[in-house]
Amino acid sequence: FSFNAFLNVDISKVSVKTGKSISIPCLYDSQYVNNVKYLCEGYYWRYCSDAVKTNKPDPSGKYFISDDKGKKIFTVTINQLTNENTDYWCMVEIDGWVDDGVHFQLSVTSGESPYLFIFLEGTPSLYVDHQKITGYIGENITVRCHHSISGEMKWCRLGRNCVTGSSGSIDETTVTAHMTEPNVFTVTMSGLKSENTGCYWCAKGDIQIPVYLTVTEKPITSNKYKFFLSNCDLNLCQIHI
Repeated sequence: FSFNAFLNVDISKVSVKTGKSISIPCLYDSQYVNNVKYLCEGYYWRYCSDAVKTNKPDPSGKYFISDDKGKKIFTVTINQLTNENTDYWCMVEIDGWVDDGVHFQLSVTSGESPYLFIFLEGTPSLYVDHQKITGYIGENITVRCHHSISGEMKWCRLGRNCVTGSSGSIDETTVTAHMTEPNVFTVTMSGLKSENTGCYWCAKGDIQIPVYLTVTEKPITSNKYKFFLSNCDLNLCQIHI
């Protein structure tokens, strides 16, 4: 639910594990660039409680907020999740008017399976191995989305299009998605470009999980000065280049 079209969160429902952290991106219109942004906790926006603001950090460290004005996205992070952390609002302060906001919901569960393919009661119904990943220009990245629910699978970029089915493209970058093993669908983005840096999410049914991708130049390494030791005894080590 959102009050108007100027604030948007593509991610509306996320399944997470007790004790972990989650970061949720909130996209806003250019007219809100200099406004105060904040996270509000509660099911009803009229009665929700401010958790953290861009001009008022949370001293407890439970909540964190950052604002990327260039991309017009502010991100809220909730740490040490409990099953009481369920309903939140991404909000923007508007002087002289009702604040704008959009609701998202967390399903916080406990329990963990020691086996890759088995979902115990309490395991998140959708999760990724890593929420923050790095890729290199010209290369590929692969994201594994583990799920225990039915429904259409998607790979989307925040504020952009989604790829459904087995193939498609986002920002002219090829995306393939397929089931590689039970309860896992794998997404691959090929031929990465620097402009692919941003927030994405995979979805299964009505559950989403955000993934933050950073694309950079691959570090240059050289084999010229690789050393190894051989024929060593207590008195002599020969070093080969």
